[in-house]
Amino acid sequence: MAKILMQGCEAIAEAAVRGGCRFFAGYPITPQNEIPEYLSSRLLEVGGAYVQGESEVASVNMVYGASAGGARAMTSSSGPGISLKAEGISYLVSASLPAFIVNVSRGGPGLGSIQPAQQDYLQATKALGHGGFKLMVFAPATIQEAVDLAYDAFEYAERDKRPVFMLIDGCLGAIMEQVELPPMKEVTGKETMKINLRRYEDETRGPRTITPIYPEIILENLNKQDVKLYDSWAENDVKVEEFMLEDAEYVVCAYGIAARVAKEAIINLRQEGYKIGMIRPITLNPFPKKSFEKLNYEQVKGIVDIELAIPAQMRDDIALGVKERAPIYEYGRCGGILLDDSDTYNAIKKIIDGGNA
Repeated sequence: MAKILMQGCEAIAEAAVRGGCRFFAGYPITPQNEIPEYLSSRLLEVGGAYVQGESEVASVNMVYGASAGGARAMTSSSGPGISLKAEGISYLVSASLPAFIVNVSRGGPGLGSIQPAQQDYLQATKALGHGGFKLMVFAPATIQEAVDLAYDAFEYAERDKRPVFMLIDGCLGAIMEQVELPPMKEVTGKETMKINLRRYEDETRGPRTITPIYPEIILENLNKQDVKLYDSWAENDVKVEEFMLEDAEYVVCAYGIAARVAKEAIINLRQEGYKIGMIRPITLNPFPKKSFEKLNYEQVKGIVDIELAIPAQMRDDIALGVKERAPIYEYGRCGGILLDDSDTYNAIKKIIDGGNA
């Protein structure tokens, strides 16, 4: 299949359409505006519906209604907008409704900056809404990877009966790369409603569009079911790239656009004789803890967490796998300042040579 040149946000939107998305509701916010702009015309071409909501809150609740009606539904935003959507995301989980949600993140906190950042890691992996739930979180490093993950997002969402989340930064959303687009999936609302959206196997109807206030024991049991789901994710759904780990004495951990910069620095340092590898989480949730657990800590002298965030937000998840068997260092930029390959090279080299970045 021929490759075409596409911008990141537009490629994700097209992949979602080819993956069956037939409803989008959203609200303008930089740097994700190219997603709704693209879908405002593209969805009409495939018989779908596009709505620019009056607010972020309204938009996520429109997705709730569309999903309850059997459509593959999507929304997108950036940091402040995702915060506003948090209540609706929690209600989607409560009603066991699938959806696809994209955060094209920017610097923060508050209004912050419209420039790229990775400061929404904790929100995406730990706090996407009230009630203590988790979502599967994709963090692609290339536009092709984003296309592949967006294309399959609804399959995961319908399997697990909850939204799937994609976290990218504004840089990946704005750059252009060659991508190979997958074929169009044939999915109808009636098939989705009949097969995928029953909460329990013995139910004869579709989803509960308004969830009740549960008796305590039922609500506790529902949360216990979530634990089984998270355990299944950890066992079956972790996506990770392990790069040059065989002889690595230092291991970099980075995701998204930061990982691309880090990999370039690693290759250059390797040419100077430094034994460095990288673990790149592709799913932030489930996190690739086992990749850190199985490292040879008689060989590995340190872990370097590289992010577009200060302080580094992924560090605690890394530590769960490292288990104090090696020191964890960190290097990053934030507030919309991108990592530079030469600065990253120098920071890693300084850590290895005995100083903090």
